[in-house]
Amino acid sequence: MNVFALFLPCAAGVEALLADEVAGILGREAAVRPARGGVCAQGDAEAVMRLNLESRLAQRVLVQLAEGDYRTEDDLYALARSVDWTAWIGTRQTIKVEVTAQRSPLRSLNFAALRIKDALCDRMREATGARPDVDTQRPDLRVMLHLTPSHATLYADTSGEPLFKRGWREDKGEAPLKETLAAAMLAAAGWRGTPEAGGALLDPCCGSGTIAIEAAQIACGIAPGLKRRFAFERLRPFASPEARARWAALKAAAQARIHPPRVPVFASDVAFRMVDFARRNADRAGVAHAIEFHGGDALQRPAPPLPAGLAGTLMMNPPYGERIAARGSVGRPGVQAEASSGRPGTRPHGARQEETALSDGFFERLAAHWKRHFGGWTAWVLSPDMKLAGRMRLKESRRVPLWNGPIECRLYRFDIVAGSPRPESAEAQQRSS
Repeated sequence: MNVFALFLPCAAGVEALLADEVAGILGREAAVRPARGGVCAQGDAEAVMRLNLESRLAQRVLVQLAEGDYRTEDDLYALARSVDWTAWIGTRQTIKVEVTAQRSPLRSLNFAALRIKDALCDRMREATGARPDVDTQRPDLRVMLHLTPSHATLYADTSGEPLFKRGWREDKGEAPLKETLAAAMLAAAGWRGTPEAGGALLDPCCGSGTIAIEAAQIACGIAPGLKRRFAFERLRPFASPEARARWAALKAAAQARIHPPRVPVFASDVAFRMVDFARRNADRAGVAHAIEFHGGDALQRPAPPLPAGLAGTLMMNPPYGERIAARGSVGRPGVQAEASSGRPGTRPHGARQEETALSDGFFERLAAHWKRHFGGWTAWVLSPDMKLAGRMRLKESRRVPLWNGPIECRLYRFDIVAGSPRPESAEAQQRSS
């Protein structure tokens, strides 16, 4: 098989974690190297299949087709003409060209995409007498062009839909946490779904269940891509009988290694509607048996009982606004935000100050609740608030930079020590009343 140069893009801050994951999937001989915005590696067709099936952190698996310096769109045309596109698709298949850029001098990225498309079609028409059609929704081959100020790289996308789309999510909240970011939180925390690496896991603000479902799949040994299809299944380098047989064998091996969960996973949310969504998502993900769901307020629900000697991990991406509050104690429906994203969303004019006050009070009371009921647990909280530790009146033992889309966040670690927290401030007591 041909050896491909691969690039796996990921969220900012996840590069080192993804490099470790890729090396674990392919082996150290795959020349894995972190890069800006992703990881570079080398691998054959089987490596591409394995990465799509097994990677929890990558956004896509891209195969590099060509690279070179450029100044004008004509240079991009020449670069795309150098690729043998007939090795990837037939004339009855479809294409789409997408462009990303960092400080490119070109005036129009749309025109750059058009020149790549023209070069592809011209090369195929010369070779076969026909050209593929364009499909902007579900193309067989998605060609990706990345531009720096002077360098261009062409890739073939072997994933199709982004890899965070695991194939099980149908029910979701206003702004669900992406599965890849949930997996990055777990990886950064060193949680591997075993008694030795993280122990039991609880998400007390579970939303549609993303963190708990990712955790349960890890605890059960379920490959993240086992329930979906991939673009490479329609591309010629993966269409030989040998490649198809190897792909079937990889999926069969992944199915055979599924096992009962090695640690318990718990999830709860103050919104019973979201708990129902999470249960249905967990059922489609094949882990309904591995998660214990409850409705209830994060400020009131006690720690679940654990077997003697088993550690406990709290993992949460708390929302703002209505769902963050104790039931019946806070919140106008108008002060509503993107519930699962951990960032302010669309809100009425003037609502920011009230929303911040609500979240301040919530976090202070949450820390007090943890001290009373979760002594000995380790808590990990993803937040864009760089002063979160002060608001919680806790000292973080670690903070990991992660990006939730364009929002810079920190994943805070708090080692919960049982005991009475400092008395609440008068302002916090007034907010609680």
